[in-house]
Amino acid sequence: MPSLHLIETLDHLASTPSGHNISSLPPEQFQWEAPDAHWVLQDDEALRARCSLWWQRTPTLPGKTLGVVGHYAADDAAGAIAILEHAQTELARQGCTYVVGPMDGNTWQRYRLVSKSPSDGKPEPPFFLEPINPESWNQHFLRTGFQPLATYSSALNPNLSQRDARMETVAIRLKHQGVQVRSLDLSKFEDELRRIHTLSCESFQRNFLYTPISVEAFSLQYAKVQPYVRPEFILLAEKATGVLSNDQAPELVGFLFAVPDWLAAQRGEALTTLIVKTVAVKPGRAYAGLGSYLVDQVQAIAHQQGYTRAIHALMYDQNPSRNISDRFAEPIRRYTLYGKEL
Repeated sequence: MPSLHLIETLDHLASTPSGHNISSLPPEQFQWEAPDAHWVLQDDEALRARCSLWWQRTPTLPGKTLGVVGHYAADDAAGAIAILEHAQTELARQGCTYVVGPMDGNTWQRYRLVSKSPSDGKPEPPFFLEPINPESWNQHFLRTGFQPLATYSSALNPNLSQRDARMETVAIRLKHQGVQVRSLDLSKFEDELRRIHTLSCESFQRNFLYTPISVEAFSLQYAKVQPYVRPEFILLAEKATGVLSNDQAPELVGFLFAVPDWLAAQRGEALTTLIVKTVAVKPGRAYAGLGSYLVDQVQAIAHQQGYTRAIHALMYDQNPSRNISDRFAEPIRRYTLYGKEL
């Protein structure tokens, strides 16, 4: 008979068995992402399901006290229903009135489920930094009363030889404003990250379910992917304000993070696809079009290096930044974040 267990220490976590198709939570996630509780459903021999809960330092939704379910995995529907129903009970007991999931604490971490791939044409395999899950996990949430709260998509530009003619006008305007674009300086990686953190917090503060993040946590996230970084695919748009001293950096007003599809390389395929993961621009009309310009620039750089495709990854469907990809890219995957009143 499966039973529920609260995991409170790393030693306890280490004693958790794996399931037939799922593994126990990696200890570094347990430490770094600091859930308020981690629960497992297991029988004598195997892990059946797991999830973490957060009710402190969670994102905000107007009029609701938010709880979060994340670190989710389940081997079968019965185990999934048992642990998700238990999660709802626990969050309600902590005073939460609404639950979202799956989300590993906040939107800076992994969140949402792959919910749909296009039925026509050859399916696109998973790409680097994309969440991977069985589509059946969506039914686990739906069967326990969750409903779609937000949807996202990734889109493929199959032809990097295409350029956006509108960007010529944008380039002229940015030049007149004193904006210059350069690649990331890996020799100053930590300094670059601090500036990118400041801009990201300013740019994303109105995003759905935004939560602040410390510069230390932000830098740790990028440190994890540093071995995979190609600096020519990380663009910084800077504007000099007045006369700068030798140790004074110009203002960072735009940032783009893209990375090769290293999963394709692991499959033995040639590196021909670039993943455009993050675009951040200083708020305000002064920098309208800068995000699109950075995407156009990085795609041109990739094309010069022999890349033929770009995936615009994990875009919030209600975000105006979707316009950046709509011109040349077609959806290849959809994702869903779920929510439920408690």
